[in-house]
Amino acid sequence: MSTAQQEVPTYAALVQSLAHRGLLSPEWRKVWDTVPRADYIPQVVWRQLPDRCEPVIGTDDRAALVHSDEPVVTQLDDGIEGGPGIATSSNSMPSMVARMLGLLGIEDGHRVLEIGTGTGHIAALLCERLGEEQVYSVELDPVLAQQAANHLARAGYRPHLHVGDGEQQIPGIDPVDRLIATCALRYVPHTLVRQVRPGGVIVAPLARDFWSGALVQLHVQDEGTAIGPVCGSAMYMPMRSHRPVEHQIGGKGRQRAAGLDPARILGLGFALYAGARLPGVRVSGTGTADGARVWVSHESGAAATTATGEVVWQYGPGLMWEEIETAWREYEQLGSPDPGQFGLTVTDRGQQTWLRDPHAVIEARRG
Repeated sequence: MSTAQQEVPTYAALVQSLAHRGLLSPEWRKVWDTVPRADYIPQVVWRQLPDRCEPVIGTDDRAALVHSDEPVVTQLDDGIEGGPGIATSSNSMPSMVARMLGLLGIEDGHRVLEIGTGTGHIAALLCERLGEEQVYSVELDPVLAQQAANHLARAGYRPHLHVGDGEQQIPGIDPVDRLIATCALRYVPHTLVRQVRPGGVIVAPLARDFWSGALVQLHVQDEGTAIGPVCGSAMYMPMRSHRPVEHQIGGKGRQRAAGLDPARILGLGFALYAGARLPGVRVSGTGTADGARVWVSHESGAAATTATGEVVWQYGPGLMWEEIETAWREYEQLGSPDPGQFGLTVTDRGQQTWLRDPHAVIEARRG
């Protein structure tokens, strides 16, 4: 049965589902009821599929996507025509937005800075909750920024909007109480920490080399550091300046027997540990009928690839897969900790991943 023949979902049903899952407090439930998602979705949109973005055509198909707990892709290829069709901006999955807003711990009177205005939807939710004078939002893409401003103005909201690089200090803004990033960061720039008052909270998705998405809740300290736990996974498009650079792999492939099942290394718990132990090692993987196929690389030119039950091929200097297996054994000896046992500390000198205690920093094995 086609979407047009099915009952088209409604926004009310979407909000009810979020509330039923415990993602909306009574205050936030009122806000979501008042701010329809559809008001912040442009006419031309795409659905994100595993291997491509599919145009959404037809009123019912569009309504079905907008009123579902799915992201809505709103821009391809940074808005440049004729590109490969890679999603570069979206209206985020509603359940993820609700989670992140909940982790902010917003209270009446708080001032909030959003990094990545996007369609303006989250800014509108914040305006409805706190009042437009308390909301600041920055967007790098001037076209997206104008679209968001139009969406917000039509709904009667006029927050403080800024066009520029969200990684940089935004001029004229005193430290805020809360900061939310709606684009994935390779690292948390200390400029963001400096824009939040001591006692404030930062909620941001991270996308490091070894792992593709984790959500952190950081609490800003008096001395200007930010410390907090990993709060599960979160898949967001990267900030433009934080996009990964392709590794150049050289050398003839070398074969060795199968070892560690590559499906094991794709879990977020191990990825957090190994990402700290093996900085600069990048992992990508896809599921297979038997498990997974992965590709591992490093900027040095070292690389390895294998699939469940297959031999390992290694390239370039060193023994990449052996390093992965060593990190796996260490992870098992630590009790195979789940993602919630990890955390992050951000200072003006960089950031460190820790396990179970902020003083138990995971040290790198290689540069």
